[in-house]
Amino acid sequence: MPTATCSVCGEEKPCGTSRTTGRPWCLDCQRRSAPCSACDSVAAVISGTLDHPLCLGCTVPEVWHACPTCSDPDYPHPGQCARCLINRRLNELLGPPSGALHPGLEALRNDIATAEHPITARRWLNKPSVSPVLADLATGRRALTHEALDELPDSPPLAHLRQVLVGVGALPERDEYMVRLERFLTGLLGTQQDPEQRKVLHRYAIWHLVRRLRRRSNGRPLTPQQFMSARQRTHAAVAFLTWLKAHDLALETCQQADLDQWLTDDSAAYRHTAGHFIRWARTNKLTTVHVPAVRWNGPTQPLDDEHRWNVARRLLHDDTLKAEDRLAGLLLLLYAQGPSAISRLTIEDVEVGAQEVRLHLGDAPVQLPEPVAALARVVAANRKGHATIGALAPSPWLFPGGQPGRPISTTQLTQRLNQLGIRPNQARSTALFQLATEIPAGILARTLGIHTDVAVAWQRLSGGDWATYANEVSRRTATENR
Repeated sequence: MPTATCSVCGEEKPCGTSRTTGRPWCLDCQRRSAPCSACDSVAAVISGTLDHPLCLGCTVPEVWHACPTCSDPDYPHPGQCARCLINRRLNELLGPPSGALHPGLEALRNDIATAEHPITARRWLNKPSVSPVLADLATGRRALTHEALDELPDSPPLAHLRQVLVGVGALPERDEYMVRLERFLTGLLGTQQDPEQRKVLHRYAIWHLVRRLRRRSNGRPLTPQQFMSARQRTHAAVAFLTWLKAHDLALETCQQADLDQWLTDDSAAYRHTAGHFIRWARTNKLTTVHVPAVRWNGPTQPLDDEHRWNVARRLLHDDTLKAEDRLAGLLLLLYAQGPSAISRLTIEDVEVGAQEVRLHLGDAPVQLPEPVAALARVVAANRKGHATIGALAPSPWLFPGGQPGRPISTTQLTQRLNQLGIRPNQARSTALFQLATEIPAGILARTLGIHTDVAVAWQRLSGGDWATYANEVSRRTATENR
């Protein structure tokens, strides 16, 4: 706090500004209690002096009509307004506006100074994980590059700051989850002491997992689910190889009996996930053992079409719910779109015409009926995320997220759907089952954006009606009981 003369004790100390009087007072006086010189009641000292203290009831509040710095008539509190305080903080961190400041940081300064919620922006500026980094970037102690930020300890505030810098154009866009995956794999491979084990893991993780992810993403950034799946599979491979070494075995010498022992060993970690690595090793002739892939035999949770339609009716007609939550829930309940697919819908996927609204979920657009079409119009016209700084306006995402330039996360969207009484896995399975009974597999795949094999599997499971599914479940249950 700035040093000033305390209006109560008269000493030169670090002082704040009293919201009641608008005058400086030190921390000691803010905690002081004494008999009020006007009413004799013992209370906290709000104004007056040490010889003649005054309590809150006997203190005449200062009437503030404008900010003393910028004369903002809308600011009713003492001291500088929020925008002036932001500019003062920006000057402390980035220095006064000048041509010497990096253009990207100058863009960041303008974005912060004109933020819609200045109080939130000021709090963000004062975070201990943000302010030192900005100061280092402004003075040149740290280069304004992704590589320089990678040297700092990884944390959510740093990830948010990085995305803010990307949002204002100070840093180029990059695939953060791919970078995190490569960094994780580099560190993990570096900890492997056995050169043969490290070589096998390198082939599996780098030349198989990462290469397949790059091919499947086709230039699009990785999703959190893809990142977590690759990391988990790598951990499973390490766990299996470590178990083999602990039992004086190797991939080449491992027999099916050894693998069966691993699969039944309660102390072994990632037993089921390691099947992917074992099948890869067998395909590449590194081992002779085999773990069959788990065959999908239909949804594991019961299908509840009645509950699905009850929730859908509520979302269609309850105007007290948020439009974006209603639309996301209806896309799941009516069109079998999972949270990950919904979160990555862009404004380009919505064709808003004078008479109709079309939504691109797959190759063939879907014409939305009313009132779903009306909800899509509202969400497309008023989409707005929670990001205060660095967010593009308007956002390219149909469901913007908390980080600037990013869609809503699958986790956050799932939580919001849960609050509406929707369990995404169960509701999507129910919707897919019903759609598979009514629509041919080829049309279903092209319309919903799912793989043809998936559509065929659902159509085979449904058999065209619910009775076939019930019979299949009964037969499966009887077999399991035997």
